[in-house]
Formats: sequence, C-alpha cells, structure tokens
Amino acid sequence: MNANLSTIMASSPEKTRLALEQDAAERAMGSTMRKQRIQDFLFHKLTLAFALSVLIVLVGIIVSLIFGAWPAFKEFGPEFITTVEWDPVNDQYGGLIAIVGTLATSLIALLIAFPISFGIALFLTEICPVQLRRPLGTAVELLAGVPSIIYGMWGLFVFAPMFGDYIQPLLSKTLGQLPLIGYLFKGPMMGIGILTAGMILAVMIIPFIASVMRDVFEIVPAVLKESAYGLGCTRWEVVRKVVLPYTKTGVVGGVMLGLGRALGETMAVTFVIGNAHKLSWSLFAAGNSIASTLANEFAEAESTLHVSSLFALGLILFVITFIVLSAAKLMLMGLTRKEGVKS
Repeated sequence: MNANLSTIMASSPEKTRLALEQDAAERAMGSTMRKQRIQDFLFHKLTLAFALSVLIVLVGIIVSLIFGAWPAFKEFGPEFITTVEWDPVNDQYGGLIAIVGTLATSLIALLIAFPISFGIALFLTEICPVQLRRPLGTAVELLAGVPSIIYGMWGLFVFAPMFGDYIQPLLSKTLGQLPLIGYLFKGPMMGIGILTAGMILAVMIIPFIASVMRDVFEIVPAVLKESAYGLGCTRWEVVRKVVLPYTKTGVVGGVMLGLGRALGETMAVTFVIGNAHKLSWSLFAAGNSIASTLANEFAEAESTLHVSSLFALGLILFVITFIVLSAAKLMLMGLTRKEGVKS
C-alpha cells in the first residue's frame, strides 16, 4: 500500500505538468483562432471595399456623363443621335457622324484583326517550333505595349502615304468595280480616312486578341488533343472540335477586349481619320469618331451646349460599349444553354 501511495504521489507532478501544458496549448490555439477570425474578417471587408470601389467609380462616371449630357439631350432630344449636323458656330449639334465613324472603324478593325489574331495564336500554340515559340510570343506582347500615339504617328507619316499611293488605287480597281460594295471603295485617295483608321486600329488590337487567344489555347488539356489525334483527327479538326469549344469563353473575351480598345481609341484614330464632320458611303473619305471628336474639341469648347454635346457623345460611347459587352455575354449564355441541351 505504501508503494502504491508513493507511485501516485510520484505521478501527480507529471499529470499536473501535462495538464498545464494542455491548458496552455488550448489557450494558444484559442488565441490563434481569434487572430485568424479577425484577419479573415478584415480581409473580407477589405476585398469587399475594393470591389465596391469599382462599382462606385462606375456609377460616378455614369452619373457625371448623364449630368453633363442633359442640356444637349434637353435641347435636341433623341434626334441628337440621328442628326448629321455639327456646327459649333450656330450651336447646332448631332452625333450621327461620330457614331457611324466609331462603329465603322471598329468593325473594320475587328474584321481584319480577328482572323489574323486567331492565326497567330493557333500557330504559336499548335504549329510553331519550340525554339521560336517564346521569341514570337514576346514580340506579340511587346506590340501590345506600344503607345497609341506612336501608332498614330506611324500611320500618318508612313502607312497613310503608302496606302494612298498603292493600296487605295488597287482597291478602287478591284473591289470598287463590284456592285453594291463598290461604293465603299470609291472616292478621294488621300491615304487618310475611315478605312485607314480601321486598319491602324486593327494593327493595334491584334496583339491584345492574339495574346489572350494564345493563353486560353494553352490551357486546353493535352490529353484531349492527343485523344483526338489518336482517333485520326486532323490538326484543323482538333482545333475546331476540341480547342475552340473548350476555350470559347476566353476567345470571346479576347475579341471583346480588342473591340473595347478599338471603340475607345483616341490618338491613333485622330491622326489618320481625317477629322471631317462629313458622312460618306466611301471608306476612303475622311470622317470622325466619338473619341477623335472629344480629343479635338473638348479643350476649345466654349458654349454650354457644345460642352454638353461632347458629354453626350461620351455617354453614347459608354452605352455602345455596354451593349457590345452585354451582347457577348448573352451569346456565351446561349452557347452554354445549347451545350446543356445537346448533352
């Protein structure tokens, strides 16, 4: 009995020490958990503030544009959008010329840039030798970093003279002789105009679209492509039936990124579009865009109605961009629903 009592007394300090260590560990764990909860709470609120700041800025831009454009819409009404006249001397303004110029140059840029960008991205991911893939990819990314004013200067002093001397006469002799579309390729061959601006925009947005397409093409699992090749598919069939369906969201996103840049581009277009408030069927003719009109006239606008009309053009450009992005989103949703029905 004395031996058992000695054993219990000897073991009591050990149990006490273990209990104290366990209690200390629990307190430390509780302190760590409280600290983590505080950090998680702060992180959540901080990221929420960042997200809300974007929404606040967006709402602020919309409100300021509406407030600035209200006098013009109050004076001219909805006809501001369909009116051709732009006469600062008599304070009469209409935005149709700038709207048509913006849409025309952006559409031309997209029609030219999309197939070229697709070919670049496809070559870099599927065909290009490994030793050339990185240098060519870097070159494409460097083109995306060239300032727009450099493109404008190059377009005005280098591209426009060559375009007027060689390409416009060729287009006039070929496409200009076709029925209907021939009217688009007739007119003064000065080298500057709607078509020139569209081609400069195409050069500018090709690196953006190609870079995004290349990145999304690279995320396609290799096993999917190898399986298709194993079934006897050609390279084009693999791209059409495997790569494009897998990456359609990224491809559309890249195209919308390029289109957004084209819609809002200012300096490059201002250099080569001609800056004439005229509406013509000819793509060779000088014109104007919303961005170039704002760049040329905002600093010189004196009357309240003139400034308000420029704000109205900015609001219209914002709405056009919103409609384009919404249409792209709806298109992707439609494709997703169709895939669900097929499966």
